[in-house]
This record gives sequence, structure tokens and C-alpha cells, in this order.
Amino acid sequence: MMEEVELEEGVSPTTNGPEESTPPTDTNSNCNHTDNNNVSSRPAEATPEVTMETEQGEATPKKAGSEPVVVQGNNKNPASEKLQRVRKWSITTYKCTRQALSEKLGRGSRTVDLDLERRLELLRDDRQRYENMTKVAQALANQLAQITVTQKTLGDAFSELKVKTPTLHVEFGLNAEAQIFLSKSGESLTEAINTFTSDMNTLVNKTIEDTMINAKKYEAARIEYDAYRVDMEELNMGPRDANTLPKLEAAQQEFQGQKERFQKLRDDLTVKVKLLEENKVKVLHNQLLLLHTAVAAHSLSCHSFLEKNRRQAEELLNNSSVDAPSWLEES
Repeated sequence: MMEEVELEEGVSPTTNGPEESTPPTDTNSNCNHTDNNNVSSRPAEATPEVTMETEQGEATPKKAGSEPVVVQGNNKNPASEKLQRVRKWSITTYKCTRQALSEKLGRGSRTVDLDLERRLELLRDDRQRYENMTKVAQALANQLAQITVTQKTLGDAFSELKVKTPTLHVEFGLNAEAQIFLSKSGESLTEAINTFTSDMNTLVNKTIEDTMINAKKYEAARIEYDAYRVDMEELNMGPRDANTLPKLEAAQQEFQGQKERFQKLRDDLTVKVKLLEENKVKVLHNQLLLLHTAVAAHSLSCHSFLEKNRRQAEELLNNSSVDAPSWLEES
């Protein structure tokens, strides 16, 4: 009975004999040491798959150790795109140059908007006249500024002589006051004229110039539109076969695009010219009235002061004592 209990506790019952015991492993030992023979005898573990994503978002499985996969991108070649742009620009420039030369030589037809052309011609003429008027007004302001400086200098000289010459202090004093007043009034008029020229420069060199820039863009678009129109008309007049039909369709598409761009620029320019005409009238109306008011105020104030000064001079001279006798009379 004791032997049976020991067998049950210590050894599992087998018919082939006692089972070989497995050697215990040291949990504190280094697990990085491996036996080459044992590695070769182990079964191959499952190789992990490496997943690569293409630019289209599809996952392409790739096993480790396989050949590298080259993913073709969808981006176009920048050099090819640049070459295409240069080619298109060259063709457009050639067509526009040919159209412009044919118009100057009187051989080509051109698209004309009679109302818009008339408005632009009047605007160019008005701009030239306004520019000349502004130059003359600025010259007047510069000359008037020099006159006011001279008048002030002359008034100071009269004031000094008034003190130095007691016998003529009334006469020198009247002239000194007159010149000093004219100088101050002239400065006010100079400022008014400078304000007028400044506003006119804004109108001519900014507002009208901006419209003229748009007119130049419109003219360039018109020449380009006529160039493609002439090409399409030549293709329409020629024979139609399998070779010319694709060219005709391409020419029609390009012509339609140029037509839409030309019409948009024409409509925008027409609206801008009309608005400019209204704004120009308002600006000139206000500025001309201000200038006239300044000139009138200068003239009236000077006249009033000089008239008052003359009356004071007469009163002072009448109330002054009789002139002293000459030394010839005394002798």
C-alpha cells in the first residue's frame, strides 16, 4: 500500500517506463543566447507582411525581403507643362502680331464698338486738355508764391524806412501795410490753387489713367479675338476632311473662349467709362467753384483793404501839419 501511494504521488503511471524530466529553466538567465543547431531545427515562424500605400490610396501587400516596388505617380512633368505654355504663348503672340500688322497696313478687318470707341476718344482728348490746364495752374501757383515772398520782403523794407524816415512815416507805413496784406492774401490764394492742382492730378493721373489701362487691356483682347476669328474664318472657307475637322473644332473652342473674354472686358470697360464721366463732372464742378471762390475772395479782400488804406492815407495827410519851408525860402 505504501508503494502504491508513492507511485501515485511521484510518478505518473505509464506502461513504457518512467518519463524523462525536463530540466528547469532559469528565469533570471539571459534569453538572448541561442543555439545555432536549435534555431535551424525550429519551425519557421510566419513572416509578417509589409503593407505599402500607393498614391491612389490602395494598399499593396509586400513581403519582407522581396524586391522594391516603384510606384508611378500621376503628376505631370513640369518641364513638359512649361514647354506647352511657351508654345501656346508663342502661337498667340504670332497671331496677334500678324493681326496688328494687317490692321496697320489696311488689309485686315477689326471689330469696332462705335459707342465705346467714341467715348474713349473723348476721354483721351479731355485727359490731354486737363493735363495742360493743371500744368498752367501749377505754374501760376509757383509764380504767385514767388510774388508773395517778394511782396513780404518789400513790406518789411517799407516798415524799416518808416522808422528811419520820420517825415515820410505815413507814406511808408501805408505801403508797408498794403504789401504785407497782399502777401498774406496771396498765400491763401496759392494754397487754394495748389489744392485745385492736386485734385486735378488725382483725376488725371489716377482715375482717368486707371480707365486708360483697362482700355489698353481691352484693345489687346480685341486684337487677340480678331486674330482667332480670322483663323476660324479661314478654316471655314477651306475644305473639310478628316484632317481639317479636328483643327476646325479646336479653333472654334479657342475662338469661343476669346469671344467670352473680349465681351466681358468690353462690358466692364463700358460701365467704367460711364461711371468716370459722371464722377469727372462732379469733381470738376466742385473744384472749379472752389477755385473761383478763392480768386474772388482774394480780389475782393485786396480791393477792400486797399480802398480802406487809401482813405486812411488821405485823412492822415490832410490832418498833417503844413510842410516846413525850404532852406531857400529861409535864406
